Amino acid sequence: MRGFLIVLVLLVVGTVGVGFYRGWFQLSTGSTAGKSNATITVDRDKIQEDQDKLKKQVKDVAKNVGDRTGAATGKPKEEARAP
Repeated sequence: MRGFLIVLVLLVVGTVGVGFYRGWFQLSTGSTAGKSNATITVDRDKIQEDQDKLKKQVKDVAKNVGDRTGAATGKPKEEARAP
């Protein structure tokens, strides 16, 4: 159970770190009349844009692997012949 919680915390911290790095989250602070406030903004459009880019990259990689193995065309992969 303890290991599971550690993994879960690491995943959350990693996601938050990547989110700030990629611009998904923004933190702004301010103060008025002796009161401090902090605001976290989530850019859902940026998250969706990055998801779409990732999906396209995965499809391209899968297509390239399929082309190299011959799976995409249905033809068997040509084997090198020894002389």
